[in-house]
Amino acid sequence: MVVGRAANEEWRADLIFRALADRTRRDVIRRAMSGTLSVSGLARLYPMSTTAVQKHVAVLEEAGLVHLRRHGRQQLVQTEIDTVAKAQALLAEFEQLWLGRLDRIGDVLAQPVDGDRS
Repeated sequence: MVVGRAANEEWRADLIFRALADRTRRDVIRRAMSGTLSVSGLARLYPMSTTAVQKHVAVLEEAGLVHLRRHGRQQLVQTEIDTVAKAQALLAEFEQLWLGRLDRIGDVLAQPVDGDRS
């Protein structure tokens, strides 16, 4: 069903942008983009408990922005580049929408006003 799929995509976008709304989570994604990191290694980088970092990672994982995999006793965090690219594509779509609106506003403002003889 098309409507169901569209609603699911909107729900996924909500999860992604809610996850990206937090500064710490954005930083986790940046760090994970440059290489696989353990949750405990990430926890050492922030002034918060390991549990708090795990919660941030869980939000990112639920949104599909990172993937967790086990390696022995460690949980390794990897960025899901496809999901980051989807977020970027949605933002680019909004940018094009607003650029088009700005162009139309410019066209309206450039039109002469009735009675303007210049």
